[in-house]
Amino acid sequence: MVCDPIELEILRNLFEAAAEEMGITLARVAYSANIKERRDFSCALFDANGQLLAQAAHIPVHLGSMPASVAAVRQRLGDLAEGDVAIVNDPFAGGTHLPDITIVSPIYATDEAAASGSAEDSTGTQTTSKSQLIGFAANRAHHADVGGASPGSMTLSTHIDDEGLRLEPALLYRGGVRDEVLWLRIITSVRTPEERVGDLEAQLAANAVGARALQRMAQRRGRETVMRYGGALQDYSASFMAATVAAIPDGVYRFSDAMDGGRDHAAVRIDVVLTVAGDRVTADFSGSGDQVAGCINCPEAVTRSAVYYCLSCLLEPGVPLNGGAFRNIDVITRPGSVVHAVHPAAVVAGNTETSQRVVDVVFGALAQAMPGRIPAASCGTMSSVALGGVRADATPWTYYETIGGGSGASPDGDGASAVQCHMTNTLNTPAEAIELQYPLRVLRFERAAGTGGAGHHRGGDGIVREILALSPCEGTILADRRNSVPFGQRGGEPGAAGRDVIVSADGTVTPIAGRSRFVLTAGDALRIQTPGGGGYGVAT
Repeated sequence: MVCDPIELEILRNLFEAAAEEMGITLARVAYSANIKERRDFSCALFDANGQLLAQAAHIPVHLGSMPASVAAVRQRLGDLAEGDVAIVNDPFAGGTHLPDITIVSPIYATDEAAASGSAEDSTGTQTTSKSQLIGFAANRAHHADVGGASPGSMTLSTHIDDEGLRLEPALLYRGGVRDEVLWLRIITSVRTPEERVGDLEAQLAANAVGARALQRMAQRRGRETVMRYGGALQDYSASFMAATVAAIPDGVYRFSDAMDGGRDHAAVRIDVVLTVAGDRVTADFSGSGDQVAGCINCPEAVTRSAVYYCLSCLLEPGVPLNGGAFRNIDVITRPGSVVHAVHPAAVVAGNTETSQRVVDVVFGALAQAMPGRIPAASCGTMSSVALGGVRADATPWTYYETIGGGSGASPDGDGASAVQCHMTNTLNTPAEAIELQYPLRVLRFERAAGTGGAGHHRGGDGIVREILALSPCEGTILADRRNSVPFGQRGGEPGAAGRDVIVSADGTVTPIAGRSRFVLTAGDALRIQTPGGGGYGVAT
């Protein structure tokens, strides 16, 4: 395929700008603090074959797994017509966990400029009488509640049904007409329906923005040209990944680490065997432990996403991350293992916690293949916290956040302190937003000094976040690296483990486990201290 390199770069930037514009729309229109403030969402465009065309720089755990949800939608629902919109959050159909709801919209376009015969349906997608499928717009957003046993749907669960509303691929809109039965099922299954409606409508608006952008490209440059250059762009990325993998010495590299034990299970191992042969790499997790009774089981799409993330970190800056970049990467998992959960496994923390350990073991294996290039382990947890209750006016509320930690030190310098690491890329919720929207007060939000591992380069420090309850509420924390520590590299010391306590109104301090459900009365505070990153090299 012969392509004009200048036109290829123009279209590459148009694709990526469209995905970024989707994200801007989603953040501006959304109701919940988790989406509009923390940016806990991801947006992407796919070609007509469901291959990832472009993604915005959003959440790695979403972006690497969203192609599996698009594939599940196409497999289960067949060809999507103009005006159709699919919805899915099923972890066994490419999803991550139930709070992450994915919206998929087909994009139809014509070579002719949108003129007198064009219109927009109720989903905001432009329709024409002579259009053909050129791709899909998709976005995934974390909803602060989708029902289940605990506020925020972050549940100490043992069964997927404990975690909230599960949506297999289904049409939310058919030909521009909303399925009111499905819509009613969604909004009556959650604690905060008004917020869910606002966030879902923001997701629909984001897809409409992406669809219009791709339609404009087709109308200006021609539908076939856009599709052809989309394929060429994926080939371009594939060539870079192939060269990157080929630069890794051929061999077999092994690494193992563990998830902390919890209320419902003992510590569980995650093992990877990384095989590099020429320009292909295989990550085999078959030796990992069986799925457990608790909620740390990881969907296969999330494990795959973590591997993609690790390998993409080796690419030169500026290489577009699309479906082509992952062609040379094979991921092997064993169904029924902790890294390939099967129904009815609970998975809510597999997305937030186990994904981080998958990153740790893949980087641990790569450090053997590429000594002197791979950083120490980062905090290794998203430290998810969810609180919920009822306001004085009897309206329900749910607050959800992941708390950052310390990143691992590298050959080039100290790790960053108080940041989101690896599979998450969210912001923190500003204290002002928390105190405005919820009966909560932020007492402390600071660096946990001294928690980074010592070394020639020091690991980044974790975070202390202390939140006071102004009225009774219940909560859940789902975290890891409380019983284990983030490892150092090349003689560096490990980072400190995390620690979580409840500070009662009378000053009593009660430690709680990293995965706990609890009740706060007015005047009680939850204090979370997240782990630091590992150090790099021997301290001098």
